[in-house]
Amino acid sequence: MTRTFSELMREVRAAVREVPPEEAERLGLEGVTVVDVREQHEWDEGHLPRALHVPRGFLESRIENAVPDRDKPLVLYCAGGVRSALAAQQLAFMGYEDVVSMAGGFQQWKAEGRRWERPVVLGSEQKQRYSRHLLMPEVGADGQARLLDSKVLFIGAGGLGSPGLLYLAAAGVGTLGIVDFDTVDLSNLQRQIVHTNDRVGRKKTESAAEAIRALNPDITVAPHEEMLTEENVERLIDGYDAIIDGTDTFETRYTLNDAAVRARIPVIHASVFRFEGQLTVFKPFEGPCYRCLYPTPPPAELAPGCSVAGVLGVVPGTLGILQATETLKVLLEIGDPLVGRLLIYDALDATFQELKLRRDPACPACGEGSQRAAADRPARTEASVDSTPALASV
Repeated sequence: MTRTFSELMREVRAAVREVPPEEAERLGLEGVTVVDVREQHEWDEGHLPRALHVPRGFLESRIENAVPDRDKPLVLYCAGGVRSALAAQQLAFMGYEDVVSMAGGFQQWKAEGRRWERPVVLGSEQKQRYSRHLLMPEVGADGQARLLDSKVLFIGAGGLGSPGLLYLAAAGVGTLGIVDFDTVDLSNLQRQIVHTNDRVGRKKTESAAEAIRALNPDITVAPHEEMLTEENVERLIDGYDAIIDGTDTFETRYTLNDAAVRARIPVIHASVFRFEGQLTVFKPFEGPCYRCLYPTPPPAELAPGCSVAGVLGVVPGTLGILQATETLKVLLEIGDPLVGRLLIYDALDATFQELKLRRDPACPACGEGSQRAAADRPARTEASVDSTPALASV
């Protein structure tokens, strides 16, 4: 049976629910996912706030990654309402149960004076450099622009910080701050891959900055050649969107934790010991903080440094890459970051275990009232961490 285009559209519109821009705007504000099915050049000229971009030509192949839940309601739009209606019908065929098309499309939206956004347009070299990010609906041009505008502070440019610095620089995180007062030693090179043999004896901040700039000239490096202390911590962390904790003393961890809680900056924490590692995300007032996990420092014999106990060089690399991954999730607001979860890695068994953590209401840093007198109260966990030693960093 043959159909003219007009006949086809009558059938489509009889089967697909269309909503006016006013209702589409209301649904978007209520949290319904809005999907722009126009082509890239149309998207670059402007789009609805918070919309996902899944071009009509790639809809069937990309929508499952962008919106895996077929029960989730969707609002589709295009330039005038034709392509979005056709796309809505196709998604219904694919099993999406609640899909509507915005009548009149982006043209009517703008004509009614509703708010819209113009995406940041990346340069040609940036488009090539970040092309694999741009292909992903979870990142795309807007996400990449967000990364380029983000600032991440590294406490330490050692075994944990090295892979994180390189990967976040490669990912296009625009500003990387580095706090480290040490110099590169030959013994560091077994695991601290941001440094090289010809830079032994140089400041770690300088060495790391040289490696970052060689990898990605887009990145601004902010070196802080000093030790993090109670006196300077607020100055050092000010203005950053996330902090990667590669500290090597419990005193420094507590100092960083308390200041980050006050400033409401998430801390991506990791520590390692020989063949083992731990990882979690401390997001102030959404999950526990470091003091909830360890109200008091463990005995020194349970957490010796790597210079005493040793460490397999790849283990801090594994944990550092995971820290970088969690940081990107936090910056892009995607996935499920390790907030309230402690990931434990054993390299010898090649196993990961996860413990659920809860905030301690009596925590002196983030608890109710934050009374330091309650500092000796144990962390509240769904799975006890008492049998897991607090690991050293490198």
